[in-house]
Amino acid sequence: MNVSISGHHISITDAMDTAVREKLEKVERHFDRIQSLQVILSLDNSGAKKSHKAEAIMRVSGKEMFVQALDDDMYKAINEMADKLDRQVRKYKTKLESKKTQGAGRDGRYEDLMTAEAEPAVEAAV
Repeated sequence: MNVSISGHHISITDAMDTAVREKLEKVERHFDRIQSLQVILSLDNSGAKKSHKAEAIMRVSGKEMFVQALDDDMYKAINEMADKLDRQVRKYKTKLESKKTQGAGRDGRYEDLMTAEAEPAVEAAV
């Protein structure tokens, strides 16, 4: 998995980098077919208080997922961003698995039709 971590109006410390990578390991445990992951940590000074924002853009085959989290503390924003991304990954994985099990095969209606046609033939032969 290709992970890039960048900062906007903030310098990325080793502690921030480590926190992001540790949190994203949980996401990777749930889904291993991640192509790339871009994390942007930013600081917004426009209001009365500082707002820390953590954003992530994750690319998997055929889909791109985006999450963002805002908080007063950067580490809380990172945790919330990782949790949101994990929820999206689990939802996407569940959809993929349900499509795989559903398949393009016959459904229950076909078996019902075949048994309904077979029963009168058995009664006529008796």
